[in-house]
Amino acid sequence: MELTSSILKVSHLNVTLDGQKILHDISFDLNRDDTVAVVGPNGAGKSVLFRALLGLIPYTGTIVWEKNIKINYIPQRFTIDSDFPLTVREFLNFKTKNHHTILSALRSVGITDEHHINHHLLNQRLGWLSGGQIQRVLIAWAIIDQPDVILFDEPTAGIDVGGEETIYHLIKKLKDEKDLTILIISHDLNVVYKYATTVLCLNKDMVCYGAPTDALDPSALKALYGEATFLTHDHQHK
Repeated sequence: MELTSSILKVSHLNVTLDGQKILHDISFDLNRDDTVAVVGPNGAGKSVLFRALLGLIPYTGTIVWEKNIKINYIPQRFTIDSDFPLTVREFLNFKTKNHHTILSALRSVGITDEHHINHHLLNQRLGWLSGGQIQRVLIAWAIIDQPDVILFDEPTAGIDVGGEETIYHLIKKLKDEKDLTILIISHDLNVVYKYATTVLCLNKDMVCYGAPTDALDPSALKALYGEATFLTHDHQHK
């Protein structure tokens, strides 16, 4: 049997919701240890692709994950009301009640003050956390049960500009340390060039797929973002 590093094969994927075609004839492979950035304009079908990959919506075509693969997903804009009663400890307890495992996960996402964790953070309501804090807790939740793949839908949405680079750097660090395969939706092409091994360009159809420096050529950028945005990005990356 031929050996392959592919853990996901998508062939001729189509998604239609409420009579509207969202994705048309999408085909690609995901290789183990890749960081795949999914890019495209608003309404291009990026989040819909993730929902299809997770089996949450109907589709035609084929989506085949490697057997026994463990996948976690962090949604976009995980906004929680301040009066939501669940604490960080209670939220993480959905995955494990092992305190040492929780501490290890929180340390992995850069929360290292054990006194702060035990006496403040774990007892804090989720709705009282800042955008950056909630994102770190969500990532800790995602890595607790040692997944093979994590899907991030715009992980820095709602986070201030200063915190964006920190979150992307953290995701890369965790990928390297824990041998993760990452799919990440991002609007920031600078992030794509810096962190992604592969880029998947969507605008309902698949516009491009490959290494960012090769796939994001002028024609692909124009097809994704139009003439004005294309000129901006082209100027920035010359």
